Amino acid sequence: MHHEYSILFEPVNRLLLAIFGQPSERYLELMGAQHGQVFWLPDHVIMAMLAVVVIAALLIPVKRKLSVEHPSHLQQSLELVVHGLQSLLDDVIGEGLGKTFLPFVGALAIFIFVCNIFGLFFFLQPATANPSTTFALSITAFLFYNVVGVRKQGLFHYLRHFAGPVVLLAPLMVPIELISHLARVLSLALRLFGNIFGEHTATGIFFTLFPFVVPWPMMGLGIFGSLLQAFIFIMLTMAYIQGAVVVEQH
Repeated sequence: MHHEYSILFEPVNRLLLAIFGQPSERYLELMGAQHGQVFWLPDHVIMAMLAVVVIAALLIPVKRKLSVEHPSHLQQSLELVVHGLQSLLDDVIGEGLGKTFLPFVGALAIFIFVCNIFGLFFFLQPATANPSTTFALSITAFLFYNVVGVRKQGLFHYLRHFAGPVVLLAPLMVPIELISHLARVLSLALRLFGNIFGEHTATGIFFTLFPFVVPWPMMGLGIFGSLLQAFIFIMLTMAYIQGAVVVEQH
């Protein structure tokens, strides 16, 4: 059954209210509280924090058991995934650059996938089904690739490509390029939000109507969709990084 809030929303906020007291009305307004709600953390923030905890709980023990001489089956599987992602980065961004951007892109992929997969559990909520989370991710990607471009080429040289190859067309090209880059934030955020929200809502509806028949196929489709949406997000991010890195060649 689809729930509006996760199972952690009330207990976490009861604990925070007991510790810190009631938040101000202005704070509640900024957090989007409705109908007399009183809480410190919105549900999508709690789910995002849970995703970080889950990732840390799974990967930190694996890190402690890494071995060059006697790698475990899990380590070998993870190495294949990491090597594949690095090869993809090399192909998209440029040869030899995959290792540089692997930590950022890998972290995005894992976080988005774990957040997405929460939608398969009726007692949790996918943080990526909330536009606040997806916009935070898209803004992070936007800032990252622009910072990379400035660091690689210098501020003046990086900004110069916004004017286009023809100086006379600069007054026209600069607004177009700025709108194009800002639209990337909107595109990344809304694509991820729309797909995950739609999948989660549809799964909840089908589960209510056919609780013993539909859930298993829908869960398989949900896993595929979670992986696909994480892949699309990082692929677009890699393409934006590539554009920021290779501008110096134009």
